[in-house]
Amino acid sequence: MNNGKMEHSLDATNLADILERVLDKGIVIAGDVTISLVGVELLNIKLRLLIASVDKAMEMGINWWAHDPYLTAGAQAPVGVDPAMLERMDRLEAALAKALASNQTTPAEGQSS
Repeated sequence: MNNGKMEHSLDATNLADILERVLDKGIVIAGDVTISLVGVELLNIKLRLLIASVDKAMEMGINWWAHDPYLTAGAQAPVGVDPAMLERMDRLEAALAKALASNQTTPAEGQSS
């Protein structure tokens, strides 16, 4: 008998327990929003949200923050960046800058100086 008294369950799950479970297991929230007008799709938003602890994310192979120079001090270029490709890009950028500079100093065709 409870004699009209209110009883509370000792097994009640509190917010901290729920948060610990979500971060330990991870949770994915996915959704699509489409805005159409007269059958014409104007906007399509695809939402994919993953909530997990850093350890769980790394276990799943997600570690984009490890190479982001804005988030990690001393972050280096991702593995697999070819130094020859970087050198070639530098040469192309220098050639483009030179071509643009010479194009600005000469009068355009059809114009008299």
